[in-house]
Amino acid sequence: MRILYSVQRYGAEIVGGSESACRNFAENLVSRGHEVEVTTSCARSYVDWADAYQPGTSTINGVTVHRHSVRDVRRPEIFGPLDKWVHEGPHPVPLSIQQQWSRAMGPDLAEQRSWLIRNSERFDVAIFMTYLYSTTTAGLPAVARLLPTVLQPTAHDEPPFRIGIMDPVFRLADAMLFFTPEEQAVVENRFGFEPTGRVVGMGIDLGPIGQPQRFRHRFNLGGCDYLLYAGRVDPMKGAIELANFFIAFKERNPGDLKLVVAGEQVVPLPQHPDIVFSGFLDEESKHDALAGSLALAQPSYFESFSIVLCESWVQSRPALVQANCEVLAGQARRSGGAIPYRGFAQFEAALLRLLRDPAGTAALGRRGREYVERNYEWDTVVAGVESVIEAAQTRFGQRRAMRQ
Repeated sequence: MRILYSVQRYGAEIVGGSESACRNFAENLVSRGHEVEVTTSCARSYVDWADAYQPGTSTINGVTVHRHSVRDVRRPEIFGPLDKWVHEGPHPVPLSIQQQWSRAMGPDLAEQRSWLIRNSERFDVAIFMTYLYSTTTAGLPAVARLLPTVLQPTAHDEPPFRIGIMDPVFRLADAMLFFTPEEQAVVENRFGFEPTGRVVGMGIDLGPIGQPQRFRHRFNLGGCDYLLYAGRVDPMKGAIELANFFIAFKERNPGDLKLVVAGEQVVPLPQHPDIVFSGFLDEESKHDALAGSLALAQPSYFESFSIVLCESWVQSRPALVQANCEVLAGQARRSGGAIPYRGFAQFEAALLRLLRDPAGTAALGRRGREYVERNYEWDTVVAGVESVIEAAQTRFGQRRAMRQ
């Protein structure tokens, strides 16, 4: 099949969740004989969407990538008031204001709509990754009458998800791909219909196994236990709350336990002698860090999946996950490989359990690995994607017949 993916950023050095997911899906579809192209921005940063790549076409690991220049960077003095109006102002919010908000959210691509329309006949299906950005909110409506469309929404219950401008985006898609049952449920509850599609999850590579001593030596960790956070240092990801919980834990439970934080700092971390900031880790170093950890900490309130959680399980390490996030709590329940916590008291109790029961901690990690092996093998996931594409094509044909 000739498949087009639309996503806000794309590239090996782009480590965002939906962006990494898009790249993994695209490359694995190519490896199974499909022709895959991607339309995306020239941005590297999701904060301002400033052009960092040259516009034009290139090939990355067999995927043809078309980059479009960003018409205008995101300006806080414009986006901030619009965002506050849309979420906190009088309702209903005028459609024109919602549209301004969507353009200001970005990335506002100068050529996206016309490129999609001109090239629609070259593809059997267009898949739009993540509902939030204009690559979907502007792109999907532009081609919904021209070719089958699939929305891979990466949805969770957050303020933008409830904005009225999202209704036509979700209703126009011929089919949907979901990462978890919880994601599908939140979409059905929000929009009041059962979409065509299915839960396909995410393919997870089952190797290589990391070398803990290599990571410990690099960051002078010796033999101490450490909890690992891998992701953006961003309040929206729960990173600051995690750091504060860890500091409170150390005050009540002295010892050599450390918190290792790996990722981009969007905001500064609280300072503490036992918080080690490693910065961005390449794939090999991330595997090493996960393999050597006591556990992964996944404190985010808003997730539609969690690649790093599954990567921790691949290394047979357990996790502490945010119970207020239904997706993470569901993954913990189904896998038996993580402990959900809600608030500091449960965080403290869970962390003490991991420290005091090494055999139980190891058993959690083994169950997590078995869960990934059962559910997230790439051949199974790609077969699910192919079946959803076929369902989208059938529904598109039915819609076109009704218009004639």
